[in-house]
Amino acid sequence: MKLSQACTQILGQLVDLVEEIDEKDFSRPSHALSNSTIGQHLRHTLEFFFCLESGFEKGVVNYDKRAHDKKIETDRVLAINALNRIIDFVNQIPFDKPLKLEVGYDTTQDDVVTVETNTTRELVYNIEHAVHHMAIMKIGIREVASYIMLPADFGIAASTLRYNEAVAQSSH
Repeated sequence: MKLSQACTQILGQLVDLVEEIDEKDFSRPSHALSNSTIGQHLRHTLEFFFCLESGFEKGVVNYDKRAHDKKIETDRVLAINALNRIIDFVNQIPFDKPLKLEVGYDTTQDDVVTVETNTTRELVYNIEHAVHHMAIMKIGIREVASYIMLPADFGIAASTLRYNEAVAQSSH
């Protein structure tokens, strides 16, 4: 499977989730998620893709410079539109474009370290980050929107799915 297909599949699962979840449940705090919401986790996930999108144009990606757009956390239509925009972006970018990644680990100042990277590596990072947050969302969905039937592979890494399949095959 191509990287863009994998990403499109994952983002498509998020589109399906947002289309299915009630507006009130999208922004309802989940005790299991330390009172964060499905919408907050979706916004956080999307903003990493936004950083890649804007960084692609500039040639410099910095995930610390997220907008924290509260509207995406509560407006399902805005969230779906953003997801579809990112799907379009992922399906159009060249995967070999060199980029610089700015990272900052100093909590007292904005100093950054610059690392050489490319669109392929950053898309891989975004996919892994999305799957991680989908796993967290799944926990919240069970609490605040238990009527939603998520796909069996929602929030599970491809390597884990392959491992589970191999274990199942070996036990037969």
